[in-house]
Amino acid sequence: MTLVNNLLYVVSVAAVSIGGAGNGVGVAAFQMNRPVVRLPPQTQLLRSGGVATSMVSLSGLRLSRQLQMSASSSSSNLKLEQKTWMFQYQNNRNVQYPIAYEVASNPDNTNKDVVPILLLNGFGVGSFHQHRLMRQLLEQQRQSQQSTLNDKQLVVYGIDYLGQGKSWPTNCNDGQSDDERNLGYSADMWLDQLSQFIQEVIVPTSSTGKVHICGNSVGGYLATILTFRHPSLVSSLCLLNATPVWGLNLPFWDGKLPAPPVSKAIGRALFDTIRDENVVDKYLDVAYVHRKAFDGSFDDSFDGSWGSGDDVVVVGKGVDLGSKIIGCTEGNGGHAAFASILWSPPASQVGGDDEQCPSPSSPMGFYDALEQLPVDVLLLFGSDDQWCTPAVAKRMHTTLARGRNGSAQQRYVALDNVGHCPNHEASTAVAKVLLPWIEDSLVLPDIINKPIVVHEPWGNVSIREVSLEESEKLSVVDRIVSQMVG
Repeated sequence: MTLVNNLLYVVSVAAVSIGGAGNGVGVAAFQMNRPVVRLPPQTQLLRSGGVATSMVSLSGLRLSRQLQMSASSSSSNLKLEQKTWMFQYQNNRNVQYPIAYEVASNPDNTNKDVVPILLLNGFGVGSFHQHRLMRQLLEQQRQSQQSTLNDKQLVVYGIDYLGQGKSWPTNCNDGQSDDERNLGYSADMWLDQLSQFIQEVIVPTSSTGKVHICGNSVGGYLATILTFRHPSLVSSLCLLNATPVWGLNLPFWDGKLPAPPVSKAIGRALFDTIRDENVVDKYLDVAYVHRKAFDGSFDDSFDGSWGSGDDVVVVGKGVDLGSKIIGCTEGNGGHAAFASILWSPPASQVGGDDEQCPSPSSPMGFYDALEQLPVDVLLLFGSDDQWCTPAVAKRMHTTLARGRNGSAQQRYVALDNVGHCPNHEASTAVAKVLLPWIEDSLVLPDIINKPIVVHEPWGNVSIREVSLEESEKLSVVDRIVSQMVG
């Protein structure tokens, strides 16, 4: 992929939504201040379009904005815990970085074997972007009558990468503080963070010593390389509109702070441009099919609820996603982090189980890693994504099948009427496919010849499995497009 194509792609997909800007200032205003958030006991299970949806009475519950809904009945509470874990980066051994993460679970299942799922974000958002999916996974597991997962405790993790959301070096000072010095916001650094987090936080609680990983956008890129490096930690992999590229890898600087004057000036100017409210709004308009999925028409907090007007009466509205993204950009570390990401190299071929220090001179190609993964892989792609188009998903599908020769399962499920962020725009549909996948990759619902229609509050989603034969029939134009993106 040429530098020009990289620039067009990365700036349009990643940079506009780069939320990281310092010490969690701003984003905290849109998340719960309580360490534990519990759903109230009055819960009514309603059905719309054949899919169960939980509607919760929130009267008296204090949210970032007062959101009240009518519904009643009784059901178990769900729990969201906000925690901090200290990350020690291998290239900066004397510094520990506070990493914000969240854990969602059903307390009624605490005595059962734990099945962990780690949700990895795209650029510019924190784990708040996963709240809808966290909620749906737990609700649908609870509603299922025949799943073997009913005998397990599903625990869903969300994490903010260092330099995004609420995870920041202490006392950020535009790349000049002691904690920021020699820190590069690179793929290798985030991969090091994720592998340590899994081994120190998730694995000790897992009944299998492994975790199911689900990554959206650049989270899919990281999940793929992470699984390639540490296959013994991963039960299965789900890619939600994964981006097969990383940054721009611009010349004359390795991305380690502090930035040289020219890179600093370019990063600052570009960052200030793309975090403009109108620019962020235009980006989201392109990334999503349905504006109501992100404009605050429906609450997307974990203990909020969302549904169609026929299902529940909604008074007020949630916080729009654009405000949450911009709210993350008010600290003192964002300009430096953004510049570092633009100049940092892609993931290297060494690292992880290979204890050598990663070397930027030997990049690890996304598709090279993908075709060597020894675990089952689910491609779950919004079909109306203007960047990671169906052609990109089909290339990933055929790469998996060609490179692994039947040693593991790969399945591609298309979500029509969904854009770049299925975890947020189609959480009900994603959970409906992801849960049986986690249970057993061989027993996904038969949806090749009979698509399933799932109701989301802003529109219906058609779920259809794409066969390998269909993926192999790429047109000349689709082949060119898929080669340009990655």
